[in-house]
Amino acid sequence: MERPLALVIDDEPDICELIHLTLQRMDIDSELAGTLKEARRLLEEHSFDLCITDMQLPDGNGIDLVGEITQERPELPTAVITAYGSMDAAVQALKAGAFDFVPKPVDLAMLRQLVDGAMQLTRGPKIDRRSRDTLLGDSPAMQKIRGTIIKLARSNAPVYISGESGTGKELVARTIHDKGNRREQPFVPVNCGAIPSELMESEFFGHVKGAFTGANRDKQGLFQAADGGTLFLDEVAELPPAMQVKLLRAIQEKAVRPVGAEHEVSVDVRILSATHQDLAQLVEEGTFRQDLFYRINVIQLAVPSLRERRDDIPLLVNHVLERLTGGDDAAPVRVSDTAMGNLRAYAFPGNVRELENILERALTLCEGDTIEAEDLQLPDHPGNGAAVEAAEPAPEPDDDFALDDYLADVERNVVVKALEKTRYNKTAAAQLLGISFRALRYKLKKLDME
Repeated sequence: MERPLALVIDDEPDICELIHLTLQRMDIDSELAGTLKEARRLLEEHSFDLCITDMQLPDGNGIDLVGEITQERPELPTAVITAYGSMDAAVQALKAGAFDFVPKPVDLAMLRQLVDGAMQLTRGPKIDRRSRDTLLGDSPAMQKIRGTIIKLARSNAPVYISGESGTGKELVARTIHDKGNRREQPFVPVNCGAIPSELMESEFFGHVKGAFTGANRDKQGLFQAADGGTLFLDEVAELPPAMQVKLLRAIQEKAVRPVGAEHEVSVDVRILSATHQDLAQLVEEGTFRQDLFYRINVIQLAVPSLRERRDDIPLLVNHVLERLTGGDDAAPVRVSDTAMGNLRAYAFPGNVRELENILERALTLCEGDTIEAEDLQLPDHPGNGAAVEAAEPAPEPDDDFALDDYLADVERNVVVKALEKTRYNKTAAAQLLGISFRALRYKLKKLDME
C-alpha cells in the first residue's frame, strides 16, 4: 500500500524538520511549505492524508486555509499548531473545521497521537457513520441531528450538547464517540452533579499515595481513564467554581496533575459536555465561567424535545415496546389508535425518558395485547385513574352578567394552562387544544395575550 502523505506548513524550518522527522519515523511521507501560496499549490498537485499548519504565516493566517480545506476537501483532516497559551486561536481553528490542534513547543507524544487519529480517519477501516438505528426518528429535527453527528465524528473539537432532561443527550454523545476515530478507546460518562465537591479533584485528576488521609494507593482519575477516548461531562453546570478553573486548565494544557503529584501528566481526551440548564444564562448570572463556556462550547448541538418531533412518537413507541417485551420472542403488544392519539397530543415534559416510563407502566396495567388510553395514565387526562377536579358550577346570570366576558375568561384560562403545560411552545399548545396554529394565534390576539 502506498505510504501516507502529509502536508506540513510552517515558516520556521526547525519546526518543519521536527514534524518531518517524526512523520518519517511513523512511515509517513511529507511535503513542506513555508507560505499559504506554496501550500495551495501543493494541495492542487498532491492528494494528502493529513495537513498540519501553523497559524501565523508570512502571507496570511492558517485559519483561512483551514476554512478552505473544510469547504473544498472535507475528507482531509487538518490540524493547527498554536502558540503557547493561545487557546483562543485554537478554538477559532476548531470552529473553522480543524480536526485538532497541537500547542508550541510541539510535544512529540501529543503530535504522534494526533497523527494516529488522523490516519484512522483517512487510512483506517471505513466507519459506518449512519446513526438512524441508534437515534430513531425521521422528523426533520432528527435528520439534522444525524447529519451533524457525521461531521462532528470526524473532529476532535469539544461539543456542548444542550437540551431538556430526558431528550437523550448522553446517547447523542455516545454516538459521536462511536462514529469517530476514538471508537476503540474508552467512552467515560460522568454526572458532575453526583460527585461530592470535596472529592471532585481526586475523581477527575486522580491522586498519588499519601496525598491525603485515606489515600493508601495511587488512583487514576477520570481524565486518565478516558485517555485516547472521550470524556462526557453530563450536567456540567453543576461544577463548583473552583473545579471550573481546574477543568479549564486541563482542557487548555491537555494535561492534568493528580492530587499530591509534582508533575502534570499529558492526556489525549475529547471533551463532550451537556446540561439541561441554559448555560449561557448561567454565564450572564456569573455562576458559570465565561472562559470555560467558550472552551467547551466550540460546537453546540441542540437535541430537540419530544414535543418538537411528534411525528417520531409512533416509531419510538414501537421501539420501546419491542425492547420491553423482549422483541420477537414475545407476543406483540399494540397501542390503540385512541391511546396513540393521546400520546401524540401529550406535552411530554420528561421527553423520551418519560415516554419509556409511561409505556412500561401501561404494559403492566393493560389487559390482553392492546394498550388502551386509560392504561397510559397520562397526567391531567380524563379516565387516567387520577382524581379529576370537579368543574366549577356555572354562575347565575343577573343584571350585571356578560356572557362574552365570562366565556373569554374561561377560554383565556384554558389557553394559559395549555401554554404552561407545553412551556409556551405555541405549536405544541395548539395541538394540545385540538386547534390549528393559526387559530391559536387568532385567539391570543383576540384575548390580548400576545
